[in-house]
Amino acid sequence: MRILIVEDAQDMAEAVAIRLTRAGMACDLAGSCGEAHDFLAVQSYDVVVLDINLPDGMGTEVLQALRARADRTPVLMLTALFSVDDRVSALDLGADDYLTKPFDPRELEARVRALHRRESGQKAEELRLGALRFNPAAMSATRDGARLDLTRRELTLLALLMRNAGKTMSKERLYQGLFSFDDADVGLNAIELYIARLRKKLTGTGVVIETQRGLGYCLRATP
Repeated sequence: MRILIVEDAQDMAEAVAIRLTRAGMACDLAGSCGEAHDFLAVQSYDVVVLDINLPDGMGTEVLQALRARADRTPVLMLTALFSVDDRVSALDLGADDYLTKPFDPRELEARVRALHRRESGQKAEELRLGALRFNPAAMSATRDGARLDLTRRELTLLALLMRNAGKTMSKERLYQGLFSFDDADVGLNAIELYIARLRKKLTGTGVVIETQRGLGYCLRATP
């Protein structure tokens, strides 16, 4: 899952990013409307966390620009002063949820996950394929009830593959889901390394990761 955090309070933005990164999400940080527009022009996101008050304008302007081009990326609005009028206005403009500062980072993480599940159509708490079970809320995977020893990044990769089981996922799409712009020193070939590690750990689960040469990878249940 890739998240754009648009927040000019650097300490808060970094704290949120650290929390979400530990939860297996790739986070990009923008401190203004202009930076947010630049990120959104070159990258798609699973969820946007958007402060309403920014140094060069209002977060609602970024929201309006998104919706004007029919971009339905879920948006969670943040503000220190969120009156009823503010909430109604933001929701009318196309915001999906809102959170008033100060907030508990655990609640923000839960809301981000809920927005992503709703948008992706994954309503169920558990994804199943073969003997493999994946719980998006808990970010955990099990085989016949036994928990698999996976790192956060391996779990994020597994989530991407399971939500698209039977479909070929390109290296580029997997890379976008795993790494942020701050990980620019990590090359695209890192995906091959993570795929190889995950393959080993999925032995005996009844699923395999197939390499589609020149196209990407596909997660399938074994016959």
